[in-house]
Amino acid sequence: MIKSLGNYFLVPLTICVTLFMALQPEVSLNYDEYSTDGLELDFTISEDLATLNETDDENLEVALSNSLEAPQATFPYLGKSYNGFKEALAFKESRGNYFSVNTLGYLGKYQFGAETLKLIGIYNTSHFLYNPELQEKAFLANAERNKWILRKDIKRFEGETINGVAVTESGILAAAHLAGPGSVKRFLRSYGSHNVSDAYGSSVRYYMKKFSGYDTSFIEADRKAKAIL
Repeated sequence: MIKSLGNYFLVPLTICVTLFMALQPEVSLNYDEYSTDGLELDFTISEDLATLNETDDENLEVALSNSLEAPQATFPYLGKSYNGFKEALAFKESRGNYFSVNTLGYLGKYQFGAETLKLIGIYNTSHFLYNPELQEKAFLANAERNKWILRKDIKRFEGETINGVAVTESGILAAAHLAGPGSVKRFLRSYGSHNVSDAYGSSVRYYMKKFSGYDTSFIEADRKAKAIL
């Protein structure tokens, strides 16, 4: 009996709903509201970028800097500041990856070797690798130590051109990060004839040129610099 009563009310309800939907006015879209008129949709890249060899890193950087204006960038503009210096160096070393370990065992965002870490007071490499804050302090401490070791060479050679490279303090410190301050001393004092490279082909001269012109006055020369949390 209950089932029969349910069917009795369901049939009329279905008919009413069907009629209501059928009698609704047809809605038409106003496509003018979706027009692209007036929008700047020209994303054509420059001829310089279109014709670049994909492996030509140095020319690619030049072309990008010529094609993009700073106000249009969607990333923080660090410029030639200390932060710009360390982030540019980190990108070259590890693409900015704190947890990177290369095939030679160099660690972290700035690719430190275990022996260099010991010089600035770090003996636990596992703790170092998984501690970004310690890595940042290690970068600064190492740069401070290198600046102290190279202080006389910075004063003597900054502003000169050696082997086609304009010598700057930031270039010297970047090269010291790559190959050690001793190798940088030999490069400068031999006027470029002693130009060592790492296992991947990056040389003292290349780093001195690539990272020239940054403001590294924030880095204070300190013979006893340590990375302490």
